[in-house]
Amino acid sequence: MADKKATRAAYGEAIVELAEKYPELVVLDADLAAATNSNKFAKAYPDRFYDCGIAEANMTSIAAGMSTVGLKPFTNTFAIFAAGRAWEQVRNSIAYPHLNVKVVGSHGGPSVGEDGATHQMNEDIALMRALPGMTVVVPCDAHEMRLAVEALLNYNGPAYLRMCRYATETVTAEIPGYKFELGKGVTLKDGSDVTIIATGITVPFSYEAAKILENEGISARVIDMHTVKPLDEELVLKAAQETGAILTVEEASTIGGLGSAVCELLCEKCPTPVVRHGVPDEFGRSGTAAQMLELYGLTPEGIAAKAKEALKLKK
Repeated sequence: MADKKATRAAYGEAIVELAEKYPELVVLDADLAAATNSNKFAKAYPDRFYDCGIAEANMTSIAAGMSTVGLKPFTNTFAIFAAGRAWEQVRNSIAYPHLNVKVVGSHGGPSVGEDGATHQMNEDIALMRALPGMTVVVPCDAHEMRLAVEALLNYNGPAYLRMCRYATETVTAEIPGYKFELGKGVTLKDGSDVTIIATGITVPFSYEAAKILENEGISARVIDMHTVKPLDEELVLKAAQETGAILTVEEASTIGGLGSAVCELLCEKCPTPVVRHGVPDEFGRSGTAAQMLELYGLTPEGIAAKAKEALKLKK
């Protein structure tokens, strides 16, 4: 793995790179352009960039209106505000009329670090996933983020794109046959004993965890579930049937997110032991990004330990 970069940085580069190809793309920000990396687009295309100030609800409604005249708006702010403060506008002005707006939430999860519990948005995936018709995408690395942005530009409908502040190494660019498609997970590593289904920055960690397990004689399959909604049901069911135990990993609350989506599917169609790993039912706290990830066991070592727990649940 190489090319250590935050997904927010890759996003900022991607919207600039794709601007000429997609002239309908417009970018809105809530006075956080330097942090969300939309400032690159503002500099390159000032006539297509709109700083709405610290007014996330207004920004969301403006984007909804823009979408009705053929534009493709991407709104940008921290996840805590995109999915928190503006949730009502996202629900009623974007999701309900099923408008073509992409809501981009930066600084998701506890790896925001020192900003603490008020800014560590762990509930955004659950909130957005609950909205009817809302696609939820959480890219795992810089390479995948670039592909996700273009896929969303070609997707007609509302979507939530989550990105992180913490820089991780790129894994997807090195996987033979890797292909990004909305609603389709990717098997990064095959395995027969247990399956690790991860999303976001926990995917590279899970890939490393599989190597740790391999050294201990445990064959772990690793699935990159970049699209949490709609979930790739076929891939999850196949993994459950073939490995008999599942570990879900997310840098978000274990309530309502990827783990819940997987459990909802399996309890209905293929009852399988599942361990959900992520942020428990609590608010975050202040610390460095590395300290926060260590606290919640969102490290290769922590994920490997949880995979062993899942393995013990097999009949």
